[in-house]
Amino acid sequence: MAAPQLDRTVWPFQVIGVFDLKIDIQGSRLRRAVGAAVTTGAVIASGALYAAPAQAATAPSVVAKGGYVMNNATGKSLYTKAADTRRSTGSTTKIMTAKVVLAQKNLNLDAKVTIQMAYSDYIVKNNASSARLIVGDKVTVRQLLYGLMLPSGCDAAYALADKFGTGSTRAARVKSFIGKMNAEATKMGLKNTHFDSFDGIGKGSNYSTPRDLTKIASSAMKSSTFRSIVKTKKYTAKTVTKTGSTRTMAPWTNTNTLLSSYSGTIGVKTGSGPEAKYCLVFAATRNGKTVIGTVLASSSATQRETDAKKLLGYGFSKI
Repeated sequence: MAAPQLDRTVWPFQVIGVFDLKIDIQGSRLRRAVGAAVTTGAVIASGALYAAPAQAATAPSVVAKGGYVMNNATGKSLYTKAADTRRSTGSTTKIMTAKVVLAQKNLNLDAKVTIQMAYSDYIVKNNASSARLIVGDKVTVRQLLYGLMLPSGCDAAYALADKFGTGSTRAARVKSFIGKMNAEATKMGLKNTHFDSFDGIGKGSNYSTPRDLTKIASSAMKSSTFRSIVKTKKYTAKTVTKTGSTRTMAPWTNTNTLLSSYSGTIGVKTGSGPEAKYCLVFAATRNGKTVIGTVLASSSATQRETDAKKLLGYGFSKI
């Protein structure tokens, strides 16, 4: 007698895991064997075929008082810590300074700017970070951008504000330039950002948030010139002196040490100050995906780097 066949209207699945199924004429063994096979199949289906999702990575703890990370391609938030709390930003302000310069119509990066005594005096008065520009030297806009973003030169920031602001006096031009920075923030819909300086040395109303700064940096990174500058570790400028000779400046070293300590880092800017503490806007690309973020008010230069590395690692685990 032929062995009985399984009725697929009763068993609408494939029996798996049983290869030597012996069936007697009465069918009693068939029922017991099929029962075992169904049980085995269910275990396999619920285990190997439908594995439980991996446990989500735990959000890291950082010392910085504020932090934010997002997927640069989609703008999706990946991490937040007081992400919308307004704080002093220090020299991360200079990201917007560079962004405004690079947005100028008919921008000539090779146009020369003569370094004024006012820029040098400003550095001395504020004990500010400097690109060590020499009064009387002619420096290109491109070189000033490197001086702005690598050694965080406030003299370079002043020169750019003076160059690209409008007005008949230096004070008017600087005020105009800062106005352009605020206009850009408004255009971007950043309600928690305001600038009262071109370099972060403000009078108390220069502030932003981790989320807003990350968005500013993400927008700035759309410029190939900006991307090229902020990923550069060292840059040597050759300027033109008063007499027309060439001066080779001491190399400018990027203050963003992530470029050397975290694989895939592509930018962007450090910041510090008595009120701002230690800040870092950072970005890295791995496997074709870019994570970008900000930490504000960390406890030291070393700690802000540690905080950023934690958030980058977490960000990459989420995309």
